[in-house]
Amino acid sequence: MSQELYIDPKRCQGHARCWSIAPETFGIDEEGFAYVLPGREGAYDEESAQKAIKNCPERAIKVRDVEVGK
Repeated sequence: MSQELYIDPKRCQGHARCWSIAPETFGIDEEGFAYVLPGREGAYDEESAQKAIKNCPERAIKVRDVEVGK
């Protein structure tokens, strides 16, 4: 098992706090909603990610377990 960052698109309201905290990990789409940058899902700075998670007013950012190699 490995872990990756995930943003629930149903919860994100476009506050962009995650992007302002960790622009190397998060992006903002053309509609103003956040996403995890491609390739950064499992390769992120733990401290910045936790700060972004704690600062998301919608609690849209999660760390989830994923199976590797299947």
